[in-house]
Amino acid sequence: MPNQELYHADCFCWLRDQPAKSIHGVCTDPPFGIVEFLPNEMAKLRSGKGGVWRLPPTIGGSQRAPLPRFTTLTTKDREHVQTYFREFGKALIPVLMPGAHVYLAGTPMLQHLVQGGMAEAGFEVRGAIMRLYRGFRGGDRPKLAEAEFPEVCVTPRGAYEPWMLFRKPISEKTVAANLRKWGVGALRRLNVDQPFPDIIQSAKTPTVEESISDHPTIKPQHWLRLLVRSLLPLGIGHILDPFCGSGSTIAACRAVGYDAIGIEIDDEYFSALEYNIRRLSILYPQFKGAALNLPSENQQRMPNQAKTQPQMSLFN
Repeated sequence: MPNQELYHADCFCWLRDQPAKSIHGVCTDPPFGIVEFLPNEMAKLRSGKGGVWRLPPTIGGSQRAPLPRFTTLTTKDREHVQTYFREFGKALIPVLMPGAHVYLAGTPMLQHLVQGGMAEAGFEVRGAIMRLYRGFRGGDRPKLAEAEFPEVCVTPRGAYEPWMLFRKPISEKTVAANLRKWGVGALRRLNVDQPFPDIIQSAKTPTVEESISDHPTIKPQHWLRLLVRSLLPLGIGHILDPFCGSGSTIAACRAVGYDAIGIEIDDEYFSALEYNIRRLSILYPQFKGAALNLPSENQQRMPNQAKTQPQMSLFN
C-alpha cells in the first residue's frame, strides 16, 4: 500500500517547514481565482446564496454544479492572481527536486496570469495538457436579453480545461543525467511506444464520484490518474497536492501506487479526506493511468459491486 500523508494546514506555512529537494512532483487544482475559496465565499457557497459562486439553472432536468464567476474579478483581483502564483511558486520551488514537474488546473481566462507568476518564481513554462470535455461554462446569451439576441453568445461554450505544466529547472547538463541523479526531469510515457499526449479526451466527473464528495471542483479519477502517473518518469517518488480539496488527487496516487502528500486548510473538507480517498481510490481497480481509456465496463466495477448496477460511460 502506498504511503499517504494528510496535513490540516495552510500550504504556504507547511512548505516553509519542509526539507529542500524532498518532493518529486505536484498535481493540484488551486484556487486560481484566489477569492473563490476564501472563508466568506465558502460560507456563501454552502448556504447557496450570493458570492462569486454561480448556481447554474437546471438544464434538461440536470442540476449543474456551482461554478466560480471569474468575470466578477476586478483589475486588482487579476493583478493579485499573478502575484499569488509568484509567491506560491517561490514557496514551492525549494522543496522540489531539480527537474520536478508541476500540474496546475486552470481556466483560459486566467491561464496567462498563473503562468506569468510561476515563471517569475523561477519555473519553466512547459505548456499545458488540455482536458477536452463537454462543459457548461460559457455559451450563454446576454443576460436579461436572451430573447432579443437569440443568435448571440457572450463567450464560447467551454470544451476544454488547461492543466498548466511547469518544471523546476534541471540541475544537471542533460535530462538523462538529471534522471539518474534525481529521478525526475521528464514525464512518464503511457508505454514504451506511446508518449504522454498534451490533449486528452475526458468527461464530466461521474456521478459515482460526485456522490462520494460534494466538493464543487472535484475532478474525475480517469483524468487524475493519467496526470499523476506521468509525473514520476521512473515510477518512484512523492507527489504533493497542496490544495487537497476532495482528496481526489491523493486517491488517484493511491490507485496508481504512488506515495502522496495532501494539504488542506478548510476544516470541513479536511475532515472528509480519509473517507473520500479510500472510496475514490477503489473505483475502477484495473485503471492505473497507463492508457488513455478506462477498461471495459465490467472491469470498472468497484469490488463487490452488484453486476446489475449500471455504469456511467466515460464520455457521458
